[in-house]
Parts: sequence; structure tokens; C-alpha cells
Amino acid sequence: MLKRCFLLLIGTMSMWSIVKAQNKPIVLFPKGAPSETKSLIEKGETDGGKVGGEAVLRITDVSSPTITIYQAPDDVASGAAMLVCPGGGYEILAYDLEGTEVCEWLNEIGITAILLKYRVPRRKGREKHEAPLQDVQRAIGYIRAHANELNIDPARIGVMGFSAGAHLAVMASNNYETRTYPLMDEADKITSRPDFCLLVYPAYLSGENFQLSPEIKVTSHTPPTMLIQAEDDKPHINSSLYYYYALKEAGVPAWMHLYSKGGHGYGLRDTGTAVNEWPYRVEDWLNEIGVIELPASE
Repeated sequence: MLKRCFLLLIGTMSMWSIVKAQNKPIVLFPKGAPSETKSLIEKGETDGGKVGGEAVLRITDVSSPTITIYQAPDDVASGAAMLVCPGGGYEILAYDLEGTEVCEWLNEIGITAILLKYRVPRRKGREKHEAPLQDVQRAIGYIRAHANELNIDPARIGVMGFSAGAHLAVMASNNYETRTYPLMDEADKITSRPDFCLLVYPAYLSGENFQLSPEIKVTSHTPPTMLIQAEDDKPHINSSLYYYYALKEAGVPAWMHLYSKGGHGYGLRDTGTAVNEWPYRVEDWLNEIGVIELPASE
């Protein structure tokens, strides 16, 4: 089975890749995030099980959301950007598996990556995605407002997510008409609509009777979307199927790669299944929709 070099190396990078970010984290709400009444002390642990033979850094108790910029190298930079939303059930963030490692891969293919550290765990008395949606809207607006200094095209800013992070990416893709928090500055007056969306083993999208969860409202203006899904990811496969169907019915360009095996929560790591080749398919898709340009085949 074909595998890129990064699939073989990614495990060894997982615990030190965070230090490779090219800029310090940017606090999204310098005066405090909306509706946060107390400051939490962030925690990180790596003893919650391994993926691809390597530990996973799990972060929680985030009350001050941030973004960290991974600038694409000049020799490969395409001008495109991607906001990366790790998963973790809206309780933790799988910060290296579905965050830093993904940002490094995006840099390899010429995309400036922005890693979102959104608020977790779920806030009592609020919808699971309510605070994170504020964070992702703020992040996209900030990125678009600073496109020139980041050397990116403000019309080629995407969002991607894994599991719960994919649900958050869907919420961002369908909730951009108005901000869900009080406006702070000029960045909040700029559209937070992503230009394209990538969902990897999404969670929480499916309702009953082939319907989406009620908070998700797909329209013809939902951005072009690609889904990566394994058939044996039984608790979550309907999220991909139902969302794909909704996109099709709304006339939104949609791509889905459905693999027979792979499970859930593999990120970019080599778990020995065919689903591990999904980055190839994403590169083809990004090339097809004009986000990046792949080298011509020999």
C-alpha cells in the first residue's frame, strides 16, 4: 500500500512538533472570550492510549482560545490557507494527532496552516458547539483580515476538522451570516465563510430518518466540501452519509471517499489500513478545485 514518507515519520514527530510553529499563539479574544466567567488552567496528558504506536497529546480546560500559524515555506507556498480544528468530543483536543501533525503536512503541500485551540470541555448549560463556534468564526475573520501579512489569498481560506472538530467545521460552513458574539474590531466585520471544507471522520452530524442534526442548515452557499470516512466507523458513518446527501440536494460540490476499514481517530498516522492514503485524495481534490497546483505527472 502506498504511503508518503510523512506517514512513516509522523509518529516520531508527534511529541516535539508543537515547537515547530513559526509564530507564537495569537489570543483570539484578548479581553476574554465571550461568556467565560473564570480562567481555566490548561492541562495536557499523553497517557490516554496510542495511535499508530505513538502517544497522543490531549489538551483540555481551554478558556482562552488561540490560533498558531504554520507558514508554508516560500519555495512551495500556494497562497492558500487552512484552519485546522482537532477533535476530541468537545471535551479535549487531540492536539498533535489532529493538529500539529496535520499542519506540518499542509505546509508540505504549500498550504499555510492555522491551528485552532478552541474552548473545551463543554460548558454547562450551553450547546456543545456554542463557545467553539464563536472561536472558529473569530479565527476565520482574523485570518482573512490579516491575509496580506500572512501572504495568503483571502479567497482561498479553508477549514478542516476531525471528529468533533469536523462538526465544528460544518458549523462554520453554515453559520457565517452573523457573528455569534459581540463584534470586537474590523476583523469581525469580514465574512467568516470558509472557501472550502475538509471533514475527516466527522461526528455529531446525523439526526434521525436520514436527516442532519437540527443545528445544521445546509444551503446552496455552503462551501465545497470533501469527506473522508471508513465504513467500519459505525458510530459515525451516518454523519458523513447524511451530510453528503444534504450537500448533494443543495447543489453544493461534494466529494466523499469511503473506505471499508479504518475505524476512527487515525489522523495522519500509519494504522495499517487503506484509509491511511487519504491525504493523496485530498491533494487531488485541492488541485481540482484550484486551491493548490500539483506537479504535472511524468
